[in-house]
Amino acid sequence: MPLLAVRDLTRRFGGIVALDHVSFEVEPGEVVGLIGPNGAGKTTAFNVVSGLDRADDGDVVFDGRSIVRARPHRIARVGIARTFQNLQLFKTMTVAENVLVGGHAGRRGRDWAAEVIERVGLGPLAGRPVAALPYGTQKRVELARALAARPRLVLLDEPAGGLDHDEVRDLAGFLTGLHGDLGLTVVLVEHHMQLVMSVSSRVFVLDFGRVIAAGTPRDVQNDPAVVEAYLGEGLDD
Repeated sequence: MPLLAVRDLTRRFGGIVALDHVSFEVEPGEVVGLIGPNGAGKTTAFNVVSGLDRADDGDVVFDGRSIVRARPHRIARVGIARTFQNLQLFKTMTVAENVLVGGHAGRRGRDWAAEVIERVGLGPLAGRPVAALPYGTQKRVELARALAARPRLVLLDEPAGGLDHDEVRDLAGFLTGLHGDLGLTVVLVEHHMQLVMSVSSRVFVLDFGRVIAAGTPRDVQNDPAVVEAYLGEGLDD
């Protein structure tokens, strides 16, 4: 049984159909990429899965249970955490305080929050205010906060956005470690194709709110519909 099943999900904003009968499944322990051009519906899909937005039709099933009408805090409690394309941190609080917010949502204590901080390489910065940290480091703080809830599924919305080449390489290794060490299931929305293709076991491609391709990274890279949807943006970049 898949850990996450998105079934015929539809979301409209006035006359715009952001999601048009989108379906995909994620198996336990998988890293799945969700890619597509800007405006394809990727973040809308994340918003519906995490309870920040409501679907007009369709279902979201997590571990055999429908969550499509659940509130965000209840979805967090069943084991889904996420990060955001635009950072949602408490800038005047320290790294440790931000991570503890995530731990509180998962009813976990300070010991686990401290372990998460060490896992993501933020130990020496635990007492620093987030606002004083570089952007790439702030991205790690948000990821640590998501992990502090001890989720079973993590939705990562453009974690490589704004990172330099070395930071992206480090992120790829970190995601691989998360998957291997913690057994986490990950769905990754990302425009950095090398990152997606290097860490994902399967990739789903959205365009104008529809799934136009699905398969292994190699299959997706060679799919004519995917190449056309990206209009030469370059899946090999």
